[in-house]
Amino acid sequence: MDVVAIIPARYGSTRFPGKPLAHQTGKYLIQHVYEQVSAARRVQRCIVATDDERIIAAVEEFGGEAAMTRADHPSGTDRIAEVVARLGGADDDVILNVQGDEPELEPAYLDRLVDRLAGEPPECPIATLAAPFPPDSDPHDPNAVKVVTNSAGRALYFSRSLIPYPRDGGGGTTPARWLLHLGVYAYRRSFLLQLAAWEPGVLEQIEKLEQLRVLERGCALAVEIVEKSCVGIDTPRDYEQFVARCRERQS
Repeated sequence: MDVVAIIPARYGSTRFPGKPLAHQTGKYLIQHVYEQVSAARRVQRCIVATDDERIIAAVEEFGGEAAMTRADHPSGTDRIAEVVARLGGADDDVILNVQGDEPELEPAYLDRLVDRLAGEPPECPIATLAAPFPPDSDPHDPNAVKVVTNSAGRALYFSRSLIPYPRDGGGGTTPARWLLHLGVYAYRRSFLLQLAAWEPGVLEQIEKLEQLRVLERGCALAVEIVEKSCVGIDTPRDYEQFVARCRERQS
């Protein structure tokens, strides 16, 4: 079983244009992500999937591997599927989907995700990560996606709304009582190609969460719960805070 990590990266982010090429730390943001992913012991190959020549050039500059894709993909999953289809491979190879704005993702979490998928039966062809909400975060925030699981650790639902909702105050209000979905996925290769060919479902279009396409089709989705969330870089302010943390670690 080969394990290939693919990092989709676009230049034209609405909230932070040129985000992958930000380099106030002395490294491109996409390089930070690439190095974290490559440090995972289960990852045998890491590829940045992009539609921008500037990102291709930056990745090649630091010695990484990049693949050019079409510019009209509606999601990162579709961009990854284009690269996977060109690569070839066995049906049960594992494809990791790691966002290009997660520079502090723990490599060990990727190993756990791969191991989790490898231990699942064929009827569960996809796995993802979740973590308790950090104490200083707001689980009501619609940008923070929540997930609930069954007793077997499979996803029941993902939502931007607060789930489960404490109707009578049950469960308290501590953020750690809710699970924050981390946008990292492991797929069996054959399933990823099938998923990319499916039309978006009704729930997916309402919530704007493409992982709901999996649940709407009746597929099992394993959720590996890790100890802490990682901070994604969505805005220039997020990046400034990341730069400050890097400088603090280096001092």
